[in-house]
Amino acid sequence: MLETLTVADAVELAVVERSGFVESRHAGAAIVLSPDGEVVRRLGNPDALFLPRSSLKPLQAVACITAGADLEGTQLALATASHAGTDRHADVVRDVLAGGGLTEDALACPPAWPGDTATRDELVREHGQQTRIRMNCSGKHAAMLRACVATGWPTEGYLAPTHPLQVHIREVVERLTGEKIAHSSVDGCGAPVHAITLTGLARGIHRIGTASERSPFALHRVAGALVRAVKENPWTIDGPGRPDTIAIEKLGVFAKGGAEGVMVMVAPNGATVAVKMLDGAGRAATIVAATLLARAGALSDADVAALAEELPLAVLGGGSDVGMIRPGAGI
Repeated sequence: MLETLTVADAVELAVVERSGFVESRHAGAAIVLSPDGEVVRRLGNPDALFLPRSSLKPLQAVACITAGADLEGTQLALATASHAGTDRHADVVRDVLAGGGLTEDALACPPAWPGDTATRDELVREHGQQTRIRMNCSGKHAAMLRACVATGWPTEGYLAPTHPLQVHIREVVERLTGEKIAHSSVDGCGAPVHAITLTGLARGIHRIGTASERSPFALHRVAGALVRAVKENPWTIDGPGRPDTIAIEKLGVFAKGGAEGVMVMVAPNGATVAVKMLDGAGRAATIVAATLLARAGALSDADVAALAEELPLAVLGGGSDVGMIRPGAGI
């Protein structure tokens, strides 16, 4: 059976400190690329296979646009989002679907409550129910459906690995990462997610994060437009007060987290990092990625320290801050 990196392949990326005592440790692997895409640092084994989960969304979004999904601005940014399910997010997803003559019924992602607590509480008070449009991957699914409509592919069964859309996505993922997909699994939203290496993911995200909208190559123009849309609308990709949105707002980076402790981040100068927490916990992934970019000279230590103050890294005891989640010895 294929599997991800082992404990022996990992290094300490973060620790949880409580009242001066290191209570827990997060181990994993990471890779840092220079602005021109060269490997400048490897931590653990970044060449082991893993599932990128939602950190694959930028590559999937680029594939959807190159397949014909005509999206821009907030609609384009939602195509790569793991959104909080606020009314604002849901309205954009509805607009994406409507632009293709579709309704929420076309979505094949599972129904879910919004990730945003206030929105979820309001829906519960109104005796609402879980819906597909509130699921954090609904933007990606709406973009997939728009690609199908534009190209004339069937919208039914659009998540099947053999569907023309998913075949196209696989080809784009392989082109951007420079790797052949070793294995495909089913993501939490029902879409295929492909096993690659951190090295391959970092390469693909670097190509997207440094792409120019003036490139002679359509794929690069699409990627440049996607990054601009996210940076101009940071609330779309995650939600107010949530890690990806905070990182984009505070650092000017392109950031995309994924389930099971995955994070990719591209600094304004093009330096790129990809992180995988071996235990699947994502609570330290954003600060670890930002710290690695700072160590590479792509971000200032002061800006990363300010970011840490905004992220949910405090360890509480009796309702007061008694410690912090912080980068570990391996960093």
